[in-house]
Amino acid sequence: MAKPEYSKDDIRQMAKDENVKFLRLMFTDLFGTIKNVEVPISQLGKLLDNKLMFDGSSIDGFVRIEESDMYLYPDLSTWMIFPWSTERGKIARVICEVYTTEGKPFTGDTRNNLIRVLDDMRKAGFTDFNIGPEPEFFLFKMDENGKPTTELNDKGSYFDMAPMDLGENCRREIVLTLEEMGFDVEAAHHEVAPGQHEIDFKYADALTAADNIQTFKLVVKTIARKYGLYATFMPKPLAGINGSGMHLNMSLFHDQGNAFYDKDGEMELSEDAYHFLGGLLKHARSFTAICNPIVNSYKRLVPGYEAPVYVAWSGSNRSPLIRVPNSRGLSTRLEVRSVDPAANPYLAIAAVLEAGLDGLRNKLAPREAIDRNIYRMDAEERQENHITNLPDTLHNALKDLAADDVMRNAMGDHLYQSFIEAKNLEYNSYRTQVSEWERDQYLELY
Repeated sequence: MAKPEYSKDDIRQMAKDENVKFLRLMFTDLFGTIKNVEVPISQLGKLLDNKLMFDGSSIDGFVRIEESDMYLYPDLSTWMIFPWSTERGKIARVICEVYTTEGKPFTGDTRNNLIRVLDDMRKAGFTDFNIGPEPEFFLFKMDENGKPTTELNDKGSYFDMAPMDLGENCRREIVLTLEEMGFDVEAAHHEVAPGQHEIDFKYADALTAADNIQTFKLVVKTIARKYGLYATFMPKPLAGINGSGMHLNMSLFHDQGNAFYDKDGEMELSEDAYHFLGGLLKHARSFTAICNPIVNSYKRLVPGYEAPVYVAWSGSNRSPLIRVPNSRGLSTRLEVRSVDPAANPYLAIAAVLEAGLDGLRNKLAPREAIDRNIYRMDAEERQENHITNLPDTLHNALKDLAADDVMRNAMGDHLYQSFIEAKNLEYNSYRTQVSEWERDQYLELY
């Protein structure tokens, strides 16, 4: 999906030609939830002049009520007219950055934070950080009141087709809608679990990729509702089946091309690739809280359901945290397999980039690749191979995050403090609940 370059006059002309009547000004809160301010087209001039204000105190992780005024600065390259429209005209969206009343980028805006980390990358001598995401989701039936149930829409499995894959028509319309909106969709298929689907779209620069993930989620949920289905990006909505991940394929570029490729290097990987990999492995436990940010994330990160549990890497083996796909040349990349779709993509991408940059700065070398199935190793074998586990709860992940200054820098102080506070509250709320499983196990026994 190539990033267009639009001027203010281009935007005004497109709005007129396409009969746009409403503007949806999108941004993302701390937790990755898409927020939007919808205004009539009469406010377009105000938007283009960076004069549209909103109340930041009502957004999670933003500001206190006494410092609530914030401005939305549009990124004109994200202008997009939705394929669906109302009877009164079309709706266009533009993704915005949040600014203070002093005209400075707001440090609590996760998109601004990613821009900051990308600036650090460029200062280190690199030009681009490309991300190819692989988001998965489930489709559930809805009840007569339009509320989601836990009833799956099919009994399909990996790469199944109709009649087993009853979500096929819905998935096909999602793909067609995405293509109308400029996405370059590479693959769409049923995933391993019943009711689970994956749609892969072409890599993009890090900021565009994060924007694309948010737009993708909006489209998936919108089209699913047309089919009487509810799409969820919850990592593990049902026990006993695979959860949903969002693998991140990443490659770093400099003026000479892909910085991860060296035709004369071991596995045709450059020293930069190994150092970046070393940084990812060093900070893996620490960035888990950012890339797997909810209590439910850790129900997915368990052995037996294909999700990575162990901090290791391999060129072919899919049981470690990080894989190096076979493609070389411009397509040389590293794949982090732990990330799930509940993550705020701006924060997750900033975290893995900052981890890799730390590896480059300190020339960190990864341990030997693990080319055996780690799930079949016992604890002693894993220890002999220096394989550690990812955190097994949000509580433990937050402790690892708090102990890592590099990951704290990846978020900036404002986001870090808000995130830690909110996630500790979330975990404390969770641990005080009594589940049906506990009642089934213990009520009569004790």
